[in-house]
Amino acid sequence: MSVYCIGRLTIRDPSWLEEYGPPTQDLVEKHGGRYLVRGGAMEQREGEGPLPDSMVMLEFPTKEQAIAWHEDPDYAPLRALRDSGSSLDFVLVEGTD
Repeated sequence: MSVYCIGRLTIRDPSWLEEYGPPTQDLVEKHGGRYLVRGGAMEQREGEGPLPDSMVMLEFPTKEQAIAWHEDPDYAPLRALRDSGSSLDFVLVEGTD
């Protein structure tokens, strides 16, 4: 069953983005994942909460692959880099297939 990783990102300092992006994409692909959403224009249609600065959605074939990516030792320093200039709300959601 496919699993989706959804992140709402608030950016305080964007200086980490260039260093974070390419190696993170490589790790996502290494674990069988792919980006469905990475940034892009947002429009709030319902609700009153503020929009995040950016959103990301990844798709993995299985929950195990998604967790393996998120817990990959090579990803740990990239997460620390991201956290140095932003905050992230991140969830895994099982698909319907």
